[in-house]
Amino acid sequence: MARFLRSISSLKRSVVSPEVFRGGVMGASSQFCNFSSKGRRKSKSDGSDSSDENMSKKDLALKQALEQITSSFGKGSIMWLGRSVSPKNVPVISTGSFMLDMALGTGGLPKGRVVEIFGPEASGKTTLALHVIAEAQKQGGYCVFVDAEHALDPALAEAIGVNTQNLLLSQPDCGEQALSLVDTLIRSGSVDVVVVDSVAALVPKGELDGEMGDAHMAMQARLMSQALRKLSHSLSLSQTTLIFINQVRAKLSTFGFGGPTEVTCGGNALKFYASVRLNVRRTGLVKKGEETIGSQVQVKVVKNKLAPPFKTAQFELQFGKGISREAEIIDLAVKHKFITKSGSFLCFNGKNVQGREAFKKFLAENDSACEELLMKLREKLLEAEGEKEPKTDASDGEPADEIVPPDHINDEAVAAVEA
Repeated sequence: MARFLRSISSLKRSVVSPEVFRGGVMGASSQFCNFSSKGRRKSKSDGSDSSDENMSKKDLALKQALEQITSSFGKGSIMWLGRSVSPKNVPVISTGSFMLDMALGTGGLPKGRVVEIFGPEASGKTTLALHVIAEAQKQGGYCVFVDAEHALDPALAEAIGVNTQNLLLSQPDCGEQALSLVDTLIRSGSVDVVVVDSVAALVPKGELDGEMGDAHMAMQARLMSQALRKLSHSLSLSQTTLIFINQVRAKLSTFGFGGPTEVTCGGNALKFYASVRLNVRRTGLVKKGEETIGSQVQVKVVKNKLAPPFKTAQFELQFGKGISREAEIIDLAVKHKFITKSGSFLCFNGKNVQGREAFKKFLAENDSACEELLMKLREKLLEAEGEKEPKTDASDGEPADEIVPPDHINDEAVAAVEA
């Protein structure tokens, strides 16, 4: 019993010993205090240096990220927009119509982009595309015409000014073959203009292999969507203008009053990928006596990623000859009073010519007079565009801005008026 009591007393002394207490508990508390003071000093130093090194760390991280992207994907995969050496203005190809070039705002159709030309039958879509090919050939470029409709007239192409000896022509069997051919040519980077005539004639191979009357839901739309996804990148690298000619179909299920009554073929992908969309309509006929020699055509820019859209251009389309450049020059020059008209006489620089046809012949034979009129018209139209300023105040008698609901916008349903 005595031994048990002695062991309890010795255990009690060891637990409450002041040396153990000072060496254990006090030592741990001093270590905790030292750790907290070091943490406070470190946080203070970080706060003082962050204001000086914040931007430098950010720039360093961005530089490392750009170097990693460049090493992984190659030079030019990412760049500064304002510091790049690429031209600020997109290069263009003339359409062959002076009024349409001015309506586009850039002087022609952009290179490296997708262009859609659509409209009803016999409105001049293929003729306009052939004029673009002729203008590109004048600059020394190579052009391709994918004739999916198998209906190209070589005589008309030569009359327009196309050099058929240097024009590549393809008449594919199916839509996949046509678009694969277009992809190969664009990736080569050697062609300037590729025209596909038309989207409606790009028949998928599955539809050709099937029976007549079989339903093929959205097969052509899927084909066009896949092709445009593949072509968009190679187009920008090769600076090739890809022109799709498209047909229109009547839309039976219109939601509400005043909706669009026409739709284009090939789904909606082409509408999104196209940088320029041109709606071509025939508004009248040109007659010489009782003979019809041409048609009056109106082109509306329904989409334009490079300039303000919804501008229109009207020109004369002669059968078997194409766009009459002299006729639109005469109309614009008379409108802006560069040519004075008295009765049937037209006067320019002191020279009187009787009759419109005779003056057109005079301009065709005198290139200097034609170029002088074009220069004056271009300066006048550009000056008029620069003087136009939007007015938001209706107190001066000017009409106020009007907001039109989307239900009443009908860009693709312009009625053709026969003369």
